[in-house]
Amino acid sequence: MKPHYLGHRERARERFNTVGGEALADYELLELLLHIILPQRDTKALAKDLLAHFGSISEVLGASPRRLAAIKGLGDTSVTHLKVMQAVAQRYGRDQIDVEKPILSSWSQLLDYCKSAMAYENVEQFRILFLDKKNRLIADEVQQVGTVDHTPVYPREVIRRSLELSASALILLHNHPSGDPTPSAADVRMTREIADIARPMGIILHDHIVIGRDGHASLKGLKLF
Repeated sequence: MKPHYLGHRERARERFNTVGGEALADYELLELLLHIILPQRDTKALAKDLLAHFGSISEVLGASPRRLAAIKGLGDTSVTHLKVMQAVAQRYGRDQIDVEKPILSSWSQLLDYCKSAMAYENVEQFRILFLDKKNRLIADEVQQVGTVDHTPVYPREVIRRSLELSASALILLHNHPSGDPTPSAADVRMTREIADIARPMGIILHDHIVIGRDGHASLKGLKLF
């Protein structure tokens, strides 16, 4: 006898193929994802448990392996698969940015990528986008990883790496695991110091963007440097 959930899975897949992912509830989409990871199990209840615990699909994928492993029904292999899916989603977001065009013309895609890559991390991450003279992306690098509320940033190391890559401009990015993207006084001081060191060397600091689950903040837009 076939397990009872197989018919449900077939109907769920048919519904996805008919109406697309946008029309599905979060638990339905996550359930379909879990079908791939746990093919021998009914995953509807697990999908709902994960959403109840973490709040959203993005929060589920962004959760640390330790937190995911604490959920009944997820083992080491299934946790790894979820983190692989997160990495694929982040890579997809990055690939939407056309590296042959000025990155400033793809601002909305850039913000979408940054949110998917950083907003749901449990610790602070400091990332730099290095740009050429035409503002095209040379490199996207995570420079430092810190704690839940602090990342050590060394402005002279930022400039040293910029010179190594022959970058003409920079965009700084970091996340606030608290969810609130409001820049701190330390964020403002660090941004001004990097801008002051970069300017005499002909390197432009376009912006410093703080990413949080509740949105983002542009220090340039706020006129903080």
